[in-house]
Amino acid sequence: MRVATAKEKVPARTAEASEAIDALADAVEEGVGLPAVARAAAKVLGGSVALIDRSSAVLAVAGASPDQEKKLLSAGAGVEQVPLRVAGQEVGELRHRGGGDVEPAVRRMVCTLLALELERARSPEWENEEAAAGFVWALLGGDAGSREDVLARAAEMGTELEPGGGVLIARAAPRSAQTGDWRARVLTLATRSLRSVAPGSLCALADDEVAEVDVVVPADGEERLARAGDALHRELAEGLSGFHLTVGRSRHVADPGDLPRAGSEARLAVNVGEAEGVELMAFAETGSYRLLLGSMAEDAEELRQFYSETIEPLSAYDEQYETELVRTIETFLANDGNVAATAKELFTHRHTIRYRLERARELCGHDVSATQGREKLGLGLKAMRVLGISSPRGPAQEPGAGAGKVRRAGEE
Repeated sequence: MRVATAKEKVPARTAEASEAIDALADAVEEGVGLPAVARAAAKVLGGSVALIDRSSAVLAVAGASPDQEKKLLSAGAGVEQVPLRVAGQEVGELRHRGGGDVEPAVRRMVCTLLALELERARSPEWENEEAAAGFVWALLGGDAGSREDVLARAAEMGTELEPGGGVLIARAAPRSAQTGDWRARVLTLATRSLRSVAPGSLCALADDEVAEVDVVVPADGEERLARAGDALHRELAEGLSGFHLTVGRSRHVADPGDLPRAGSEARLAVNVGEAEGVELMAFAETGSYRLLLGSMAEDAEELRQFYSETIEPLSAYDEQYETELVRTIETFLANDGNVAATAKELFTHRHTIRYRLERARELCGHDVSATQGREKLGLGLKAMRVLGISSPRGPAQEPGAGAGKVRRAGEE
């Protein structure tokens, strides 16, 4: 008679459950934040889960489609509501929907871990979004008053800026039409990701076509600030499918009075990251752009003038005629002046590329085929990003270019 091995005696389901519990324990031990902890708990319990604090604020939702999330948050049919307690005090609530059978001891252990993590991560109540946004913009604009005023107002909002901090800027733009208030969802995801990793962070949603969230992060050094940036990027990337996403991070500043400079650094990082297709970029990674940021601080008008003499005529032409001169210059320079490589990347004919380059020369007076012209236009593009001016992205429609398409034989 064959005797089963120890490995064979362990059902596959039990092994999977054990791995899920280990993953939950790792998430708590590593302090990766409530969203990640909630996702790990969802794998242990099965189905979808939501963590609600005792003020009824939603801290994390995991394993749910938008429809499932609505059912969880509305506590509809099939949603189990479990109070989370620490030392006899209720600290929040777990909502659970779906999934298979879980042993009572495992369920209780998960609830205890979640309660302890929620209590550990719980920060003082944040002010309403409008007040928080006003303070963030005052800080970044240098209009928040003296250092003492800044520290006092921050303390009122549950934020400790005495050790300094930094700035994160997240920019999300939908690739397709979105239903509902998707911009508010971006803000919710941003605040949710930072509550545990960077307690006291203050967020502001800019009023623009894209969702741009400016975040002031209290931090005592670069490591904590970088960790907050990683958590913000990770949560937005996982929660926003179908979006262009970019997160920029400033350097740490020891003095809250330097937060306006940190805001400029984060904005430069997000602008450069967006232009170069890098989703998470630190100011320290922006290279030569950093030199232009100094020029911006000393004489912004000079930088704007340089932009107006190089790229602005092309940008204005693109806006008026829905062409792609700026994008063509960007791509041409990125490909070291190679027309064939530029045409391949832009999915158009090399003759069209040459036409656009000549049109650009006529408009701005700089020949991109010459060394001096390339240098000036390259710096003009950098100035555009430092100034926070978006690059036009319209289809090529310039006269004679055939919308950038290669004509087939026999076509007029």
